Amino acid sequence: MMRNKILFAGMFILIFSGFVRYDSDFYFEINKSIDIFGRVYKEVAINYVDPINPKEFMLAGITGMLESLDPYTNFIDDVHQKDIDIITKGKYGGIGATVGLRNENVTIVDLIEGYSAQRQGLRIGDVIIKVDDTPVNKDNYESLSNLLKGEPGTTVKLTIKREGVNEELIFNLIREEIEVKNLSFYGFVPENSNNVYLKLSGFSRSAGEEVKKALLELKSKKNIESIILDLRGNPGGLLDAAIDVCEKFLQKGALIVTVKGRDSSSIKKYYSNEEPIAANPKLAVLIDEGSASASEIVAGAIQDHDRAVIVGTNSFGKGLVQTVIPLSYNTSLKITTARYFTPSGRCIQKVNYSEKNKVLLQNTVQFQNEFKTDNKRKVFSAGGITPDSIVYNKSKSKLIQRLLADGMFFRFATHLYNKKPINNLNVISDSYLIQEFKNYLKDQRFQFVSPIEKMIEQLKQYAREEGLGENFVEQLNKTLDKISENNFIEIDRFKDEIVSLIKEELAARTVGRIGRILESLKYDKQFEVALSILNNSQLYNKLLNANVH
Repeated sequence: MMRNKILFAGMFILIFSGFVRYDSDFYFEINKSIDIFGRVYKEVAINYVDPINPKEFMLAGITGMLESLDPYTNFIDDVHQKDIDIITKGKYGGIGATVGLRNENVTIVDLIEGYSAQRQGLRIGDVIIKVDDTPVNKDNYESLSNLLKGEPGTTVKLTIKREGVNEELIFNLIREEIEVKNLSFYGFVPENSNNVYLKLSGFSRSAGEEVKKALLELKSKKNIESIILDLRGNPGGLLDAAIDVCEKFLQKGALIVTVKGRDSSSIKKYYSNEEPIAANPKLAVLIDEGSASASEIVAGAIQDHDRAVIVGTNSFGKGLVQTVIPLSYNTSLKITTARYFTPSGRCIQKVNYSEKNKVLLQNTVQFQNEFKTDNKRKVFSAGGITPDSIVYNKSKSKLIQRLLADGMFFRFATHLYNKKPINNLNVISDSYLIQEFKNYLKDQRFQFVSPIEKMIEQLKQYAREEGLGENFVEQLNKTLDKISENNFIEIDRFKDEIVSLIKEELAARTVGRIGRILESLKYDKQFEVALSILNNSQLYNKLLNANVH
């Protein structure tokens, strides 16, 4: 007996001393590395042949270090700290305009109704030349947010260039407290139906409450028979917000997500803690490659519990959880601290950043590939959320894809609206829009270079090098002319789709973002399929394997 005790004590000492040795080695390496890193930084900053910017040099070192991990682990300096506050608080001081780069111009691409930018007459398509006395362009675009945002009540001056107006326009805008709306649209669509459409664009703190209020408001008007929850293009946000949204649709007590950290002691399971406000209506969820993070938590939980039919294309595949750690000098560190797993147990992370990475120790976590939903349907890990019904919205026309990529529909709508403001899209004929669009493409000297055209241009070059003669080259030029003419024929071939894209942009200028969304749904294949599934109970139940328990 005594011998066993001695053996046990010996094993305990060996095991414990192993942990101590590992910890002491690990922390010794950390301290040694900090010392070396600090010495290198100091020596280079002081002794390098040219003067060093200490702040930028430090940022370069931090950025290089974090780039060896994953794209979601980032250092957030004092300039970008406001962006974190927007996600966590859901509010910021600004003018109510969304700005983007269009043809290398800093351009207003959306306006939030009711705020100063929209009230004082800014238009979608306006190009920002200066903010206060600071010229803005593509080179300092990254710092533009810091120039536009500020304390509510303060003034910011925008110098604007507008198509069709010769002189620059000056707008003195009052910054206001902008409340970030996660739910960019809610209503009955089609209007005379009992189907609710919810367009959820983000997951800041108030996402779940916005969904709840919208459903209560719509319930007071008439009975809700079905719901389409649109998560397309939603990049995610807060974990708590995703859980809150799930609670509106899943039964109380249902597992929503499991979060697993670095070791087994940091496993957290999150369950639905409230009675769902929308437990009974049939549900469809729309996703695409832009649906990530919190969107995938919602879609994954709803799919695993067979609560909805998922429609669209595979989601982004981000199964990593980040934590924001405050640092000194108004900076912070956003660091990946865990993976999340859907209720069936799958991790939908697409990219394994630990593979062939010298910085990371070998990832010993093994994930199985196939899992089962509550109704015994097969679902899979490691590639995002796969829809139950795969539907593509991408145009079949290469010409339309190129026009979209070049922002031609946006630019044409800006041109048309500035030429003659349009208040009612119903009075504009499709033939008028198509003809005006063709004229605009000619005026802009838009050239669609197809793969065939590229091959012919190469053939022309080879023909000259081989001395095949100008007659041969001239024949190739005639072929190119015919192909160019065919591009305009293709506009007529896909005119319905082109008209819908033009009207979507015009609606944003006449009715705002709600108008844009409603117009886009008229030619939305994924929405159309989701609605048809909801209207067909037999198909809906079959896709969910609803008869199996």
